[in-house]
Amino acid sequence: MESKKFDVIIIGGSYAGLSAGMALGRSLRNVLIIDNEKPCNRQTPHSHNFITHDGKTPKEISDAAREQVKAYHTVEFYNGTVVKITREVDGFKVETSYNGVFRAKKLILASGVNDLMPDISGFAECWGISVIHCPYCHGYEVKDEVTGILADGEMAFEFSKLVFNLTKKLTLFTNGKTKLTPEQVAKLNRNGIIINEDEVQSIEHENGYIQNIIFKNGKMAPLKALYAKIPFEQNLNVSADLGVELTEQGFIKADFMQKTNVPGVFACGDNVTMMRSVANAVAQGNFAGAVANKELSEEEF
Repeated sequence: MESKKFDVIIIGGSYAGLSAGMALGRSLRNVLIIDNEKPCNRQTPHSHNFITHDGKTPKEISDAAREQVKAYHTVEFYNGTVVKITREVDGFKVETSYNGVFRAKKLILASGVNDLMPDISGFAECWGISVIHCPYCHGYEVKDEVTGILADGEMAFEFSKLVFNLTKKLTLFTNGKTKLTPEQVAKLNRNGIIINEDEVQSIEHENGYIQNIIFKNGKMAPLKALYAKIPFEQNLNVSADLGVELTEQGFIKADFMQKTNVPGVFACGDNVTMMRSVANAVAQGNFAGAVANKELSEEEF
């Protein structure tokens, strides 16, 4: 495998990467999908808002996708973590842990992101289960429940509008003195949204399901679900390795064709967008694979 030069190497074998692999496999392209089997949603009990797969576990969907992609015999898989990417005259060199070295004409970055957990005991254990990031992915399942949002400022205000549509039993936990404007506070109050400025110490839970939020002042608040917007980092150091541009928010900058600023490098999935959903990742991966194939076809014709 290491002596073979692939048409495309896909870094990341979750929904976006597998979708790109299928598009390329169906185009008879020699493809290598490199994946370390650590998807960001591995704790999530069920996946939603993906038509025909609603309610399945994330692993059920990805396992089925992987088996379907394996049917295309020009697609190969490698279990490993990418540690370095280098541009070469005629393509790219990808190095993995345990000294795997592979080369390809094109790259598709479907590597996802790494969520950075806050220093709140219990938060990581609840992440993806009852501490959730997306009302479209998980909101229906906790509709009308006692719910919180852990955020502050403009983003918290805008996010409150979405969550308020799903439950009126809503508290905004700003985790300290709020940065909301007086006008925003007044509007939240008019809609019955409580603003709690106590600093959060921990989350009391049972197997990832929230029971209470515990504050540093000793108070507590019972809760069923908590929305949280937390920082992230790219899983790959593509900016330093390849010169791939990032947005101000830290996403890989890709155009409507899923192309980055580096010729021959595409990106799709969670690493390019705040709309982190299975359906979106599948769509972007499918398109990235098709565009990569088109580039190869034009170059070879």
